[in-house]
Amino acid sequence: MDMPKCRICETTYEAFMSFGNMPIANGFLKSEDFGNEYVYELKVGFCPRCAMVQILEQPERERMFHENYAYFSSISTRMAAHFQNFANMIMRQYLGEANPFVVEIGSNDGIMLRHFADAGIRHLGVDPSANVAQAAREKGIETLCGFFDEKLAEDIKAEYGRADVILAANVMCHIPYLHSVAAGVATLLNTKGVLVFEDPYLGDIIEKTSYDQIYDEHAFYFSLASIEYLFSEHGMEVVDIMPQNVHGGSMRYVIARKGVRPVSPAVAAQNSKEKALGLKSRATFDLFRKNVEHSRTELVNILESLRQQGKRVVGYGATSKSTTVTNYCGITQALVEFISDTTPTKQGKYSPGVHIPVRDYRKFYENHPDVALLFAWNHAEEIMAKEEKFRQSGGKWLTYVPRVEVID
Repeated sequence: MDMPKCRICETTYEAFMSFGNMPIANGFLKSEDFGNEYVYELKVGFCPRCAMVQILEQPERERMFHENYAYFSSISTRMAAHFQNFANMIMRQYLGEANPFVVEIGSNDGIMLRHFADAGIRHLGVDPSANVAQAAREKGIETLCGFFDEKLAEDIKAEYGRADVILAANVMCHIPYLHSVAAGVATLLNTKGVLVFEDPYLGDIIEKTSYDQIYDEHAFYFSLASIEYLFSEHGMEVVDIMPQNVHGGSMRYVIARKGVRPVSPAVAAQNSKEKALGLKSRATFDLFRKNVEHSRTELVNILESLRQQGKRVVGYGATSKSTTVTNYCGITQALVEFISDTTPTKQGKYSPGVHIPVRDYRKFYENHPDVALLFAWNHAEEIMAKEEKFRQSGGKWLTYVPRVEVID
């Protein structure tokens, strides 16, 4: 079989791990649709030339992002506060010009852009999912429904003019055609403009063995080295970098045209950290695979033991990430009774692949389980504070990042 080619530099590379057959991560479904469920092999590899980590096969984007897309950013109060701080930082540091224009790629339901709208700043959101784009419009946030690329950037420039800032949050890693996006950014930004985006950081995934960050929507797993390579191909460079304590560990990158803005010392410091972490070494990813396999064994053993003890286990958070864990580990309703979730569009459906029922979060309150398997671990602090009554009633949390453990 032909070896795959890197989407960034076209170098041939190999997978360092396969998670086996996997359904669409956010494809929560009704029972009558079980027989038509789409699956693909989830493999992830490392490119030795540009250092980009990527999945080998990504389902067609229309299978993942559509009019029934089931994720709305505004459901998390912690993320709402994070995006408010993000927007305030942009307004403070990068919007000095008169009548500035801000564009956000993957603006979802407007959780970040609404702060610019409230401040009277010209803005435009771009999101491919019709339902979340409509939710944003209903809040008074100007939003285009579409996929951002070089062609759309040209259209936006023709209608609105150049942008002072282009934003993206937990979006860039979703897009397989990043060269077209980077070209679009170069087209749309004004001379001194910046692209500021953040995504889950590869270094955190490796250090925490957070393998559930690997699923269909995430085509890429970024390091600073891979981002520098990509944007250098389009006449741009990383001028600042800021770690973020969201989504299990993210990195915020500031990109500008080469030579236009000074480069922060944080960039050189992060490059040194990546060298120490071995993010350009295949051996690092072979070790990661072994750590993932060990984590799977430990998690399944604990769930089997809880079942033998007659304990009730319920999943908490019907996340996209949970699809990787449940399918890779073979976790079915025999081990997890149901998954509790606050998202109305997921309630009454079943989890992708293993078909665990997803129920209204009130079912969790009405009849607390013995153990809650925390799929939404990246919101652990917020969730555990909210669910203090569960702990006081004797309930325990089962987590698997950064280690498998039961927390009283």
